[in-house]
Amino acid sequence: MEILRVENLVKTYGKGESKVTAVDNVSFSVQKGEFLAIIGASGSGKSTILHLIGGVDRPTSGKVYIDGKDIYSLNNDQLAIFRRRQIGIIYQFYNLIPILNVQENITLPCELDGQTVDRERLNELLKILELEKRVKHLPNQLSGGQQQKVSIGRAMINNPAIMLADEPTGNLDSKASEEIVSLLKLSNKKYNQTVIVITHDLEIAKQADRVITIEDGKIIKDERN
Repeated sequence: MEILRVENLVKTYGKGESKVTAVDNVSFSVQKGEFLAIIGASGSGKSTILHLIGGVDRPTSGKVYIDGKDIYSLNNDQLAIFRRRQIGIIYQFYNLIPILNVQENITLPCELDGQTVDRERLNELLKILELEKRVKHLPNQLSGGQQQKVSIGRAMINNPAIMLADEPTGNLDSKASEEIVSLLKLSNKKYNQTVIVITHDLEIAKQADRVITIEDGKIIKDERN
C-alpha cells in the first residue's frame, strides 16, 4: 500500500541570476512499512526534500501526498495538526525542550494535540529506548545518544504514518550511531513504521530496503538493497 507519493517536486530560492534550484522536479513513491534511505553529498538537496515531505517547508511547485492526503492543500494551521499526528521527525541536533524532562519531551506531541497519553505505549517505548531510569532527567543530564533516543520516542509516540530522520547519527559516536540505527530498524519491523532516513553514511544506507541517490536536486539512482 502506498503511504507517500511525491510528484514533480520543485523548490527554488531567490530570483533572477541569484536563483538556486534546491529540488529539481523530483518524483517517487514509498510503500507502507518501507525503510528508505536518501543519500547525497552536502548541498545535494536531500534535506530540503525531507523538509518538503515533512510539511516543514512548502514547495515552489509539485505535490506531496501522505496516506492519500495532499498535504499542501492544507492551510498552515491544518498542516501543523496533520504534521503533529501523521509525521514524526528526528533531527541531527535532537531539538529537545531543555526545561522538559525525558517523559515530557516524548509526550509533547500528545500534549500539544490535547490527547491523552497512551501510558502502555509510552512505557513500551521507554523500555525499548532504555530510558526507563531516565524519565525525570532533563536533556542536559543525558548523553548525545540518549537525547537522540528521546527524539525518536517523541517521533514515535503518536504512531505517525511516516518517520523522517535527518542525519540522525551525524552528531554521535559510532556506538551510539549503531544503537540509533538499530532502533530505527526495530520501529520499522516491530511497528511496521515507514522510515525515511536522510544520510551521507553508506553503512546506514546499506541497511535500508531501498536507496535513492540525490545529486544537484535530482534523483540519479533509485535502487533496492
